[in-house]
Amino acid sequence: MTDLSTRFSLQGKIAVVTGASRGLGVTICETLSAAGADIVAIARDEALLDETRALVTAQGRTCLAIAADLLDAQAAEQAAARIRSAIGAPTILVNNAGMSIPKSLTEQSVEEWDSILNLNLRAPWLMARALVPGMIDAGGGKIINISSMASNVALTDHGPYVASKAGLNGLTKVMTAEWAPHNIQSNAVCPTVVWTPMGERVWGVGDKLQRFLEKIPAGRVATPQEVADLVLYLATPASGMINGQEIFVDGGYTAI
Repeated sequence: MTDLSTRFSLQGKIAVVTGASRGLGVTICETLSAAGADIVAIARDEALLDETRALVTAQGRTCLAIAADLLDAQAAEQAAARIRSAIGAPTILVNNAGMSIPKSLTEQSVEEWDSILNLNLRAPWLMARALVPGMIDAGGGKIINISSMASNVALTDHGPYVASKAGLNGLTKVMTAEWAPHNIQSNAVCPTVVWTPMGERVWGVGDKLQRFLEKIPAGRVATPQEVADLVLYLATPASGMINGQEIFVDGGYTAI
């Protein structure tokens, strides 16, 4: 049996993290690099990506920052092509980029619906489709899709977000069915509200958050570090038999 430092190490690994310039994405980059991984950070905001790169390099790891808008299918494919040409085949992919535009189903526009579905569901498929062949050649890999507790429960004013995250969970299972034989583990992390700038923007209005907290047995929302720690575990060799799972980080919300 290998020791703990080996089973929970990412030394020598390269991890691609989307949505890497803000909130949870930054914490994931910091956490994976602290465990030894070099990072490919992808996001739209080039200036903020420079801050992520500085955090990673401060830990002695390398960071390739790629400014790309994953709403654009061609941009996603170009980002993957740049990764392959610059560093070869990363074996960890964290599909973290996501968005929500809170509106009722009757108020949501077609353009908003398409944007949410394209970023939250299509982009993870595009990134995986482009990078999995390299994982297969390397002998295996990890795909960690950042989904949501909302994938399994109704959440008013979040129709396309709920639909996209439910779809992402389904996509994760198909990834498992097709790629597990190649030693690729695909899992979905499903947090409750995470207190990031996005979480604060969506939930920090009036008494909306307080009413939501009343449904969480733990009585609070998740921190970015709590979610990133689960991502770290799923990225390490220690989680090799965990595949196709929806893992909830929700303080007990879905248990009652």
